[in-house]
Amino acid sequence: MNARALVSTHSIARRLTLMFALAAAAVFSVTGYALYQFQCIELRRHQLQEIKTRFEFVESLIVRRINNAEKWTLLEGKMTELMPQDGSIIYLVESNNPQFRLGKPFASDAKISNEGNGVRRIVTENGTYLTLSGEIPASGERPAVFLTVGLDASAFDSTSRAINAALVIAFLFGVVVVAGLGWWIARRGLAAVDELSRHAARLSPLNLAERIPARDLPTELDSLVLSFNGALERVEQAYVQLSTFNADVAHELRTPLGNLIGQTQVMLSRERSVEELTEVLQSNLEELERLRTIINDMLFLAQADRGIRAANLEQTSIASEVLKSAEFLDMLIEDAGVSLQIEGDADTRIDRSLFGRAITNLLYNAIQHSERLSTIRVHIERAEHAVAVKVSNQGSSVEAHHLDRLFERFYRVDSARSDSGNSHGLGLAIVKAIAHMHGGTVFAASNTGVTSIGFTIADSYDA
Repeated sequence: MNARALVSTHSIARRLTLMFALAAAAVFSVTGYALYQFQCIELRRHQLQEIKTRFEFVESLIVRRINNAEKWTLLEGKMTELMPQDGSIIYLVESNNPQFRLGKPFASDAKISNEGNGVRRIVTENGTYLTLSGEIPASGERPAVFLTVGLDASAFDSTSRAINAALVIAFLFGVVVVAGLGWWIARRGLAAVDELSRHAARLSPLNLAERIPARDLPTELDSLVLSFNGALERVEQAYVQLSTFNADVAHELRTPLGNLIGQTQVMLSRERSVEELTEVLQSNLEELERLRTIINDMLFLAQADRGIRAANLEQTSIASEVLKSAEFLDMLIEDAGVSLQIEGDADTRIDRSLFGRAITNLLYNAIQHSERLSTIRVHIERAEHAVAVKVSNQGSSVEAHHLDRLFERFYRVDSARSDSGNSHGLGLAIVKAIAHMHGGTVFAASNTGVTSIGFTIADSYDA
């Protein structure tokens, strides 16, 4: 099955049309059955009413006026006039006295079934009759007689069949009409969806800023369009971030690679002494180390993006781990002319190596941006179901629109990328990744020359 056929099979319009048709079929079936039962009851009532009326008329005529053979002869003539030539109505009078008989009895092989209340259905070669019978008492010379009035049911059966056929035709026609109307209504109702599809088809990476118009839409589609436009906005942001990330990666790798290539070309341009070659190799080694650091950090972030969680969790004092990392940075702290103060403590389960990497990045960032003779403060406190670690330094304030982006990869507040030789812009992104690996979050604030950056670790977090 090709894609077009698959789409057609699962068409909403077709489903709605089928549902309309099934609903119409159900309604028409119930209605048709009710009408069928009603017409059967009414036809039978009319049949019984006519038989009863004719029986009572003849019975009254015999009881009141017929009490001898002479008058019976007059009755025979009268009844002959009343009976139609087509045999749709028959009158039968049976008696022990042959002089007081009327009509031709039914054949002995006729099939007789009782319908109740003295009514019988008699099926003969000439047709089907509904009959009503009753005995009339003797009067004068007339003995007791047994009167039977028969009504040909064929006409009523034909009428019933005609009505049933009309109901079936109306049923089929109604289902077809409702299905057609259902298809038209569905297509009209889904016109807005088709319009959305046409707008969506025009979307491409070349016009990521375009959105699906939300005006003049049915209420049911408002939330869908808003959600879709929200998804488009997130895709645009991700696409822009990816483009920026690629540009940043190219920039970060281009500088050391350019240095390596340039220095190597200069060295190869003429003969060099061993001292000169050694100096160049040492410089190249520094650039290679920088490349390796960038690549390792990018690989770490890629693993974090795949949802890897912190392992090797140990119950540890956070203050002691911060102190270990600070001792590693003693020389940098001394060169920057700043001091370090650790406030508070909390025990929680952490991966020591990952935590050390995160706090080292925060301390290194604070050292780079601190004023001389200022104090870097590391504040540790236990919040609700988490431990928060905040590193604060005195220096230039960070504008509010930069704070939300500090943890993006390769993002720098200084657009000129100053001091890029010492930092490649992945430090805070790694802090964010490590916080997430411990089930925590990151935060940043800057006010009146004090910038605070930190992260949380979920208390008793278990990977």
